[in-house]
Amino acid sequence: MARSGAGTPLLLRLSLLLLLHPGGEWPPAHSRTLGCGSVAVDSPVVTLGSAVRASCTIRSELCRGLEPGRVRISWMLDNEPVAGSQQRGAGGTEVSNLTLPHFNRTQAKLWCCVEWNGTKQRVDVAEIQAGYPPAKPFNLSCVLSLSDYGLTCQWERGADSHLPTSVALKCAGTPQPRPPGGSPRAHPSGCRRSRAPAVTGCTPEGGRSRCTVPRRLLQLYRQMEIWVSAANALGTAESQHLRIDPMDVAQLDPPALQSIQSIPVQTDCVAVAWEVARSNAHMELQCELRYRAPGDPAWALVTGIVGQAGTTRHCGFLFGTRYLFQMRCRRSSARGYWSDWSPGMNYTTHEKAPTGKLDAWWSAQPGMAGGRLEVQLRWKAPRQQEANGRVLGYRVTLSPRRRGRDPPTVCNTTHTQCNFSAPVGTQRVYLSAYNAAGESAATEVVLLERRGPPLAGLRAVSGGEHSLWVHWEAPSAPAAAYVLEWERVSSEPSRCSACWQMERDGAATTALIRDGIEPFQRYNISVYTLYKDTVGLPIHTAAYSKQKAPSYAPKLHLRSISKSEAELCWDPVPVEMQNGFITSYTIFWANSTAEVSSATVSPSLSSFVIRELKPSTLYKVHIMASTAAGSTNGTSLTLVTTVLDDIEIQFLFLTLGLVFVLLILLLICFQKNGRVKQQFWPSVPDPANSSLGKWVPAELQQEPLQVPGTREPGLATISTVTVLEKAAGKQPLGWGKEPAAETPGTFPALPQPYVRQEGPGGRGDTVQYARVVGDGYKGQQHVPPRLYLRCSPTQPLLCDP
Repeated sequence: MARSGAGTPLLLRLSLLLLLHPGGEWPPAHSRTLGCGSVAVDSPVVTLGSAVRASCTIRSELCRGLEPGRVRISWMLDNEPVAGSQQRGAGGTEVSNLTLPHFNRTQAKLWCCVEWNGTKQRVDVAEIQAGYPPAKPFNLSCVLSLSDYGLTCQWERGADSHLPTSVALKCAGTPQPRPPGGSPRAHPSGCRRSRAPAVTGCTPEGGRSRCTVPRRLLQLYRQMEIWVSAANALGTAESQHLRIDPMDVAQLDPPALQSIQSIPVQTDCVAVAWEVARSNAHMELQCELRYRAPGDPAWALVTGIVGQAGTTRHCGFLFGTRYLFQMRCRRSSARGYWSDWSPGMNYTTHEKAPTGKLDAWWSAQPGMAGGRLEVQLRWKAPRQQEANGRVLGYRVTLSPRRRGRDPPTVCNTTHTQCNFSAPVGTQRVYLSAYNAAGESAATEVVLLERRGPPLAGLRAVSGGEHSLWVHWEAPSAPAAAYVLEWERVSSEPSRCSACWQMERDGAATTALIRDGIEPFQRYNISVYTLYKDTVGLPIHTAAYSKQKAPSYAPKLHLRSISKSEAELCWDPVPVEMQNGFITSYTIFWANSTAEVSSATVSPSLSSFVIRELKPSTLYKVHIMASTAAGSTNGTSLTLVTTVLDDIEIQFLFLTLGLVFVLLILLLICFQKNGRVKQQFWPSVPDPANSSLGKWVPAELQQEPLQVPGTREPGLATISTVTVLEKAAGKQPLGWGKEPAAETPGTFPALPQPYVRQEGPGGRGDTVQYARVVGDGYKGQQHVPPRLYLRCSPTQPLLCDP
């Protein structure tokens, strides 16, 4: 019994663990509830942001292990705890009420839980969805296909409602009034005509915003009402209702072009033959024709073409021009859709001789050979409406063409320029263009001299990446026209024959240049004024259509350096790489302590001197090139200042040279002047000629002298050092002098001893060996020593006189 009672709580705990999720997430989605309570909510679908009210009722007698009166109810919204209020209900139940004032989740689970043995266990759950009523669909349109007569409608959805929404396309017939004395007319199944019309339609698939109503649900040539309905749990919305006859929205098949011909009498008109598609043969149609030439920005449209088939005519076409033609049709009631454009057909109109005058520009100068004038003539190709076809070439003559004879041709070319020689005094030449249909009337070109007054001012600004606006001040004298020349500035000079244009309006003060203009390139522009009897001198300017930072900055070079200054130089950036007008160069320099300095230099300069540098210091220098649109840094240059300037170095070398010269002069003076020489280098007596040189002490007279048989090279070996005391009353001998009287209390200075060795043959060598100084230090009693050195085994060596 004891074991049975002890095991009961254990079994309860094990059963509780089986109800919990082993992963720790609570409450587990797949676990079972206790089944002793229930959750009720006002509505499982609410408006997003509105309040949600819920209640949980627990019947403790159905929950085993729960003691009545001690039930504790809690709430969980998904995995977050929320607080509710609890009170006792009828019949011994426990009730908890919960209010969520702002429900801001589109979908969530609300759990009711009870505490059992210290843990929470779920009892019941309610799923809540939140969103908005469906938005109203809009932009509803329908098209009837004549291939299967299905009505395809499409629309646009409104804002997302966050709730499951069903969408359907609906249609219904308009109810017809009952005829007098008759009965309602019955129609086939579908959108019927009755007092209570049937509503049919289609449902889009896959969440698309379009669907097709089949032919069996349609009634053609009668009014129908069509709309889109969207519904969810919070409401229903409908689009605007369309009242249409399906045939009014039918899209016809495109017509087919049969042929295009020029009308011989009026060569600027063409006749276009066409026919409709078979599916449209029973309808009254209205059609449109469009055409355009290559390079035209838009189509030219011909309207008002009525009929099922036939021929239409239209005029105003350019001669010798290739056109593309297309056609489309719709029902003549003008309530349906246009068909697609027909496949295009190309046609080239007949040519005609060129018309109009050519714009020409010239330059003339005397030739190398006398009596000739070198002329360069340039002209613009005629416009398309004046060329009347493809121009085959140009002809230049020195006189106009007259009946019955052609003047001699000085130039016949397919280009738009010509260089030729003419006799001096030639004032006019004649220029004409020709094609396969004939030759244009000659344009007279008067070769005026360029000596008129120039314009007062000229400037150019950007008109876009590929254009430039040129502005000038009108001259004081009336002008007939203006000629503008421009050329791209580059390192390699080039001549552009097409880079010019003529403004024939003498009152104009602006012109737009488009030909050959590229961004980031500099152009030199010249403007000439054409007067009645002369040409004005040109005025020039330069411009960019667009600028940017230079492609690279110049490379710095060190020209000279000193202890406080450094002169730098650089090569200008090529014009093609400047990408704009260089506004300035900026020099930056910094030492090892990161002290940065800079200076701005005019773009016209190519050198700069950095001043106030520190001696013997390393600097890093770089240059930055700037335009109005940006800047570019160059590579870094490392330099080290010197310790001295050039002048200081020259002064130092000059000083050293002067000192060296003075030393040489002093040496020469010492050699030449005996007194000076005696002062610095006094003469020393030869000890070999003194009386001491032959004196031998008495102590050594009794020792035999050993003379080696041969003289051995090298130093003598000192074997014995004998110190002889000074004999009383005996005076030392001087060098070749008589003994002098000795001053009482002093010890005479000892002469410098010499060593004399005699080798074989009686030759003696005298060498100064040592000197014994007799004087002692100041205040010290002086004991005059006598030093006697003995060299063994050859002969004695005397060191003391």
